[in-house]
Amino acid sequence: MNIDKNIGWQKSLSQYQKSDMGRSAWQMVHTLIPYFGIWTYLAFNLSGPLWITIPLIFLGAGFLVRAFIIFHDCGHNSFFKSRRANEIVGTLIGLLAFTPFHHWRWEHAQHHSTVGDLDNRGIGDLWTMTIEEYLESPLIKRIGYRIVRSPWFLFGFVPLFLFLVKQRFPAPQAKAYERKTLHLTSVAVVLLSCVVAYLVGWKEFLIVQTSILTLAASAGSWLFYIQHQYEDTYWERSESWDYFTASMLGSSYYKLPKVLQFFSGNIGFHHIHHLNSKIPNYHLEECQTKFSFLQEVKPIGLMAGMKTAHLALWDEEQKKMVTFKGARLSLRMKHLNQVA
Repeated sequence: MNIDKNIGWQKSLSQYQKSDMGRSAWQMVHTLIPYFGIWTYLAFNLSGPLWITIPLIFLGAGFLVRAFIIFHDCGHNSFFKSRRANEIVGTLIGLLAFTPFHHWRWEHAQHHSTVGDLDNRGIGDLWTMTIEEYLESPLIKRIGYRIVRSPWFLFGFVPLFLFLVKQRFPAPQAKAYERKTLHLTSVAVVLLSCVVAYLVGWKEFLIVQTSILTLAASAGSWLFYIQHQYEDTYWERSESWDYFTASMLGSSYYKLPKVLQFFSGNIGFHHIHHLNSKIPNYHLEECQTKFSFLQEVKPIGLMAGMKTAHLALWDEEQKKMVTFKGARLSLRMKHLNQVA
């Protein structure tokens, strides 16, 4: 892909980074009211027919994912004009997702500033190794990496562990304010859970909350994965790393059916989001439609995205993500070429 970086993209996109109070408020209404309605109905009607209960659990998870997109935009101070409003709404929605707003915002900012930089991995990123790093690692580390990169582990165990356990502990690099607000969020989550469980019953609370949170966390983890983990993504060493290219080539355009685009809050236009994180989610599709340079990014469809789940290692020579099997084939070809 030939991408022209001298197109005034900052100015082009900046006109869309202004939030619209009416659209933001309406998005909150048609996201949070259905979520609370579904959650409450399920809590008081768990004994109802499964053909109603199961679809409602999935629907509730969908609205929780959409609520997390609002939380995400608040973290970028893009959902409202007021920084204070973003912090208040972000903190409150964070309680629904068991996620500390200020700590998450700090980690996510690190992710945005270093995405695709091989020399600055670790904060807010999925653990990704190069083929060489994997081969040079001790056996126990390679086994651990294989477990972590297993789709069943990555989208099954990890999501719930992330939201229930990992989010309770601050990163070593976190500053005092992020640490304090993380612990306050954990206390608030426990207190809120106790109050709700007292009102609806402990069994009902655990079943409804765990079911919805597990599905939403798994969907969210998949979205985060496909946003940066695909075959032709972008990774470079710091001296060659470029922000524009990392955003355009290292952040996907995940083209989803309209209903999934709705529940994922347009986050599939991730290349645009990384170019300008101040653009609210409801302006992203319009940007994609208006600017031809954004359309140079090849979309990843729903089925094509599924095929990326087994990618695990970055091949620095071929500049692409490969599976463990693909890494072996790459090394075999390299060896044959050296012999020849």
